[in-house]
Amino acid sequence: MLGNIVEPKGASLRGWLDHLQATGRLSLVSGDMDLEFGVAGVANRLDGSSASVFPAPGGHSVPIVSGLLSRRAWMAEALGIEQEQLIARFEDACLNPVPWTEVAEAACQQVASYDVNLTRQLPIPTHNEHDRGAYITAGLLIARRPDTGVQNVSIHRLQVSGPDRLGALLLPRHTLAFFEEQEEEGADLDIAIVVGVDPLTLMASQAIVPIDHDELEISGALRGAPLPVVKCLTNDIRVPAEAEFVLEGRLLAQVREPEGPFGEFPQYYGERAERHVIELDALTHREQPIYHTIVGGGLEHLLLGGIPREASFLSHLRRSFPCVRDLHLSRGGTCRYHLYVQIESPKPGEAKNIILGAFAAHYDIKQVTVVDTDVDVHDPTEVEWAVATRFQPDRDLLVISAAQGSKLDPSTNDGLGAKMGLDATVPVDAPEMKFTRIRVPGQEDLDISALVAPAPVDWHTCASVGEKSTSWN
Repeated sequence: MLGNIVEPKGASLRGWLDHLQATGRLSLVSGDMDLEFGVAGVANRLDGSSASVFPAPGGHSVPIVSGLLSRRAWMAEALGIEQEQLIARFEDACLNPVPWTEVAEAACQQVASYDVNLTRQLPIPTHNEHDRGAYITAGLLIARRPDTGVQNVSIHRLQVSGPDRLGALLLPRHTLAFFEEQEEEGADLDIAIVVGVDPLTLMASQAIVPIDHDELEISGALRGAPLPVVKCLTNDIRVPAEAEFVLEGRLLAQVREPEGPFGEFPQYYGERAERHVIELDALTHREQPIYHTIVGGGLEHLLLGGIPREASFLSHLRRSFPCVRDLHLSRGGTCRYHLYVQIESPKPGEAKNIILGAFAAHYDIKQVTVVDTDVDVHDPTEVEWAVATRFQPDRDLLVISAAQGSKLDPSTNDGLGAKMGLDATVPVDAPEMKFTRIRVPGQEDLDISALVAPAPVDWHTCASVGEKSTSWN
């Protein structure tokens, strides 16, 4: 359970921008960058080293920001914790949500319009070469279950299809479940799309939790205080009060229109197909708002999906397997598909059970590698070493055919594919010295800065010292 904590640096978007600027990690991009490819190109070049601000992209009066959370360490910093505490803090927030508090007036509703024209009112970029056009990529789509009032928060790619119309890719998760319940009754589903939220709410939106959990309450837990929300003007959705933009609208029942292609996190394009449609009824925003965009396939895109999933998967596995100590979704596996799990003193066969449990955590997981506690799961070289020296395919490989996977994985058949588990742990009955790692005693305790002379060094002096000190008698 969270105790009293100081307000994290990432509790507000503008406060986080101030912090990045003060620490030299916010780049102000000069020039009128084109909304088509220009903004994305600069953001990608700065990705992981600096967030970027575009004052007048495409001549638009609304500035764009990107790359707000493009390093794992930045996410921890936004929470006000050390990087090694990141997963534990997020796991705690998922297990101990803090209900939001509703306010009557909010900054996100300082300006309201019921005549929505997306490309005129928002500076929406086109990111990758073959994207169908402009996409809202950092919009939190909030849906509300009409019978219970429970909300769900998620991020979907949203194609600008008309002045007040968006195409949406809804994968088989909670938003789609809410919509299908309504569509069966012939009714639309009220939604809101929130653009420009604080880093903590952005991270919370990606939590993998049961269907009756509101991710805005996870945001409250991350900040140690209830998140202020306000009711939308045209429906009952509650949205973060300090957001920059809010688009209010409906997912249309019995309506599908072409959407895509779009550059996705696997570094490929999600194909064009008939998909769900959103019609917008209102647009509200702050005075002098800021627009946030996430470049498709960039580090912010990958890490935003990866870090919260790690916390959720860790909690999921520990419920059944107390021996699980840590886990990591690797960058090489697009922070979605390849999971490394660290376990301590497993029972015979338990590693394979853990692999099966990991596959059950989320359909995106395609490959699971289980290692011992002497292997750092955050270092892919360490994991590869464990596979190279502790894994035998005929003994330690687990393959599952025809399983549900990611529809965005182009190697699958519309999401149907195989999964692979690798048990790279030391066999339980192995002789003690057979898998003992080499080490030099005392190496970790050496003060290298005190022992090593500063550069430049003339090695010839070493030879002369050696001659004087050597005795041949």
